[in-house]
Amino acid sequence: MKHEIVEKNIGLMIVLIVVAISFGGLTQIIPLFWQNQTTQPVEGLEPLGPLALEGRDIYIREGCHVCHTQMVRPLRAETERYGHYSVAGEHVYEHPFLWGSKRTGPDLARVGGRYSDDWQRAHLYNPRDVVPESNMPAFPWLFENTLTGKDTAAKMTALRTVGVPYTDEDIANAAAPFAGGEVKEIDALVVYLQQLGTLLTQKR
Repeated sequence: MKHEIVEKNIGLMIVLIVVAISFGGLTQIIPLFWQNQTTQPVEGLEPLGPLALEGRDIYIREGCHVCHTQMVRPLRAETERYGHYSVAGEHVYEHPFLWGSKRTGPDLARVGGRYSDDWQRAHLYNPRDVVPESNMPAFPWLFENTLTGKDTAAKMTALRTVGVPYTDEDIANAAAPFAGGEVKEIDALVVYLQQLGTLLTQKR
């Protein structure tokens, strides 16, 4: 008869449902905080260099992560198309994660090295020049905007506070690649794209 008390009291039922779901979720999520495969970097993983770090911020600014995921799921159809499935250890230095869930365009988790720098530049300048059926917007301003690197050291310092192992030397030299004022936003974005997913691709 006790179940009737719950069934006839919608407020109590809602509370108990929330408690049950919370316990179920916590039993799945909490153990992941202590598993090496989810908390330790994969072999060879290094923090992004200054150019790639700035390129990642441009990638986020332009909304690339809205249409492109960076997470190959462990399914045959996915691994045959994109390569090795994604693992948590590849992303331990990422803040925020860019896994995504919607694919208007293809997944980019393993795009590094698949195309030449020239192809990437042409694709970003006008996608239809290399993929006629593409509905991706063009980004011609990336070829005009110049990077100074004045905030790169501050970004590295902030990331170090959340566990990314940048050294004092890394931070001190953060602006070096931008000396001379010749680095365009497209240069940084291509550097970022060309390193995506290359660690596990090399190990296959």
